[in-house]
Amino acid sequence: MSILIVTGTSTDVGKTVVTAALASAALQSGKSVAVLKPAQTGVAPGEAGDLAEIDRLTGGGASLVELARYPDPLAPDTAARRSGLPMLTLDEIVDKARELDAAYDLTLVEGAGGVLVRLGVGGFTIRDVAVELSAPALLVVASRLGTLNHSALSVEALATRGVRCAGLVIGSWPVDPDLAERCNREDLVSVTGVPLLGSMPAGTGQVGSEEFARRAFENFEGAHAR
Repeated sequence: MSILIVTGTSTDVGKTVVTAALASAALQSGKSVAVLKPAQTGVAPGEAGDLAEIDRLTGGGASLVELARYPDPLAPDTAARRSGLPMLTLDEIVDKARELDAAYDLTLVEGAGGVLVRLGVGGFTIRDVAVELSAPALLVVASRLGTLNHSALSVEALATRGVRCAGLVIGSWPVDPDLAERCNREDLVSVTGVPLLGSMPAGTGQVGSEEFARRAFENFEGAHAR
C-alpha cells in the first residue's frame, strides 16, 4: 500500500487539480484510490468542496473522505477557533490515513495551504502528518516570479523533519509563459534538488472528466509511485 502527501508552497497553487490528476492516473492504471482531505475551509455545510471537484474531474471511482469543514477561508486552526467547531487532531488524521492505506492501493492526503499551515490542536501541520505516516510529500508549486524561493524553502522545511519530497508539480502552467516563468521551469530542479514531475496546463480544472483523464495520464502516469 502507499500513502502520498500532497502539499504546496501556498494556497491557490493547484493542489486539488494535481491531487485529482494523480488519482485519475492511478485509477487508469488499475489501482484503487482513496483521497483524504483532513480540513476543508471556506465552504459552508452542504456546499461542494475540493473532494466534489476531485470526484467530478476523475469521473468517480475514488473513495473520498473529509474529516472537518470550516466556513471561513482561513488556516484550519484559525477557522476552527472562529467557528467554534472542534479542531482536528493529528491522531485522527493519521489513524484515518492508515485505515485507508490498509484498504486501497494509493491514499492521497491533500493538505491545506502550504507546508507549515497549522491544521489543528497544538499547531500541527501537514509536515507532522507526513512524519507520523513516514510518507513522502509531493510539492505543488506556482510558475510565477517568487516560486524558486517558495519552493526551496518548502523542500527545506520538509527535509528538516526527514520528509522526502517525491518531486515538484507546477499546478498551473500558462499558455503564454513570461520570461520569469520559463526560467523558473528550467531552474526549479537545480534550486530545490528534487525532480520536476510535471505540470498542469492552465484551465485543466475546467475541462470534462474524459479530457482530464487524458491530460492526467499523459502528465502523471507513474508519478504517484516515485
